[in-house]
Amino acid sequence: MNEKKPTLYFLAGVTASGKSSVALDWAEANQAEILSCDSIALYRGMNIGAAKPSVEDQRRVRHHGLDLSKVSERYDVSQYLHYAEKIVSEVYRRKKKILVVGGSGFYLRSFFAAVVDEVVIDGTIRQNVQELYQNDGLTGLISKLKQMNPSGLGEIDQANPVRVIKALERCTATGLSIQELKEEFEKKPTPYQNFQKKTCLLDRRDEEIEILIEARTRSMISEGLIGEVETLMKMGLTENYPASSSIGYRETLSYIRGEISKDDLAKAIQLSTRQLVSKQRKWFRKYYPSGQRLIPRVGQKLSGEDLNWHSDT
Repeated sequence: MNEKKPTLYFLAGVTASGKSSVALDWAEANQAEILSCDSIALYRGMNIGAAKPSVEDQRRVRHHGLDLSKVSERYDVSQYLHYAEKIVSEVYRRKKKILVVGGSGFYLRSFFAAVVDEVVIDGTIRQNVQELYQNDGLTGLISKLKQMNPSGLGEIDQANPVRVIKALERCTATGLSIQELKEEFEKKPTPYQNFQKKTCLLDRRDEEIEILIEARTRSMISEGLIGEVETLMKMGLTENYPASSSIGYRETLSYIRGEISKDDLAKAIQLSTRQLVSKQRKWFRKYYPSGQRLIPRVGQKLSGEDLNWHSDT
């Protein structure tokens, strides 16, 4: 029945698991194009810290979702959603396959479930919330949000300023509680209903991911991460919280400001990356529709042929 449906392929996985090289191999062998699902690689100039595909890799396989925005301007999932819809349509009109690759959970989820509502946030509300954050920090945001939600904050990640800011903006704009907004939101249709979706989830054993994270961090620093961040600061990096708070960049900013030593820089990035991997695994277990994980043997080099696709039907 679903043979007549076009297919969307998804390769997700934890940071440093080797998604990019496997995706490149599979896409090249299957005449596919790659759509990046990375909330940091979409910023121009954020190359080393985002482990963005090289110029050579982009010549081998056509990539989308990279370098979409100035680093000084916040790019959100609603913009990505519309961009992705356009790219998917264009690629299939060219009769090519498309492989969505990444580990940014909220962006990845936009292909499987509604992630944005129709709430319009005007400039005054945005400015007021931003001023509250600047003056009273995350504690002030949460306090205000709790006043508007006496029954609780639900599943909001209260350690994530971006999530708290968005929740406060929406509650302020609508006068609704988080629960009421959620109930309205759940009525929205599932995206890409006319596509069959095939997924694969790549992970690594703990002992190996530690080694890969350490190697990746050393490589980023030796390739010029500090210089990249210094350049990005001149381009407005610190004006964009999601970008400046991303792993690798926030630690390097701390080093440049003299808050940590160069010896501690690599350790700080590795610790943040390990914490991210733990969060990603939890997110994938809860939200990513994959029948099984692909966990290679320690030291095993994967190719595109190793990907085992799980169909949504």
